[in-house]
Formats: sequence, C-alpha cells, structure tokens
Amino acid sequence: MPDLIEAWNQNPMALHLRSPLIPITLALALLSGCSGSLSFLSAYRIDVEQGNIVTTEMIEQLKPGMTRRQVRFVMGTPLIEDTFNTDRWDYRYFLRNGNKTLEESKLSVFFDGDNLINVSGSEVPDWANPTNEDSQNDAESEQQQAGV
Repeated sequence: MPDLIEAWNQNPMALHLRSPLIPITLALALLSGCSGSLSFLSAYRIDVEQGNIVTTEMIEQLKPGMTRRQVRFVMGTPLIEDTFNTDRWDYRYFLRNGNKTLEESKLSVFFDGDNLINVSGSEVPDWANPTNEDSQNDAESEQQQAGV
C-alpha cells in the first residue's frame, strides 16, 4: 500500500494509466463513432421473397378472352383483389434484403365482366395494350410523390 501512495504523490496519473479499463473504454468510444462502416458487426439479414412469382412462361399463356378462372389457374391467386375495382387483379413480387429492395415486379390483369381484356406491368404479352389506365395511374402517383 505504501508503494501506491508514493506513486500517487510522484505522478497522480500513473495509477490511471496502469488500469486497463481506461484504454478499453477509450477504444470502444472511438469505435462507436465508426459503427456505420463496421457492417460486419451487424446482424445477418436474409433475402425475403414476398408476393407472386410471375414467370415469362406464365405471362405468355395469357390470352385475351380468358375467364377469371383460367387466369387464376395460370397465374395463381392474385396478391391484391380490390373490392372497389373487381375488374383488376394485381400480382406484385418483391425480393428484399433488410431495407434494400433487390428485385421488384408488377403485373396488373384487367377484366371486362368475366373475360380478360388487358395486361400491364413490368413484363407483358405481345397482344397487351401498353397505354391503359394502370400506366396513367402510375404516372399520376409518381408526379404526386415528386410534388409536381
């Protein structure tokens, strides 16, 4: 104990430098400012698939005049069936890793009564009309989001 008192009297900071707690605390404080660049320390995020997987083969099978039942057989159950607009089915697909969207696709199928009349989206069959109400709605919503 007298050695500690003598060391304190000669150099009061000498005891603090011998303690490993201070350098460790200082190192952790400096590393906490670099947390954005230390992504290897973050949790692993898996790829999450959501929605309907729509292939080119499925889209090519769509023909004008198909019934709702035939479309459901080819494409599967739509992700969105709007109760206010029963003549439109939406097939959406997302592949995400955390907050990043890696892949996204949209396909809207339009009916007149029970018959298929049009398809719009990121990939459409050759017979589909590219200028329809869906593309106009998308353009309007993009303008509203941009604040135009």
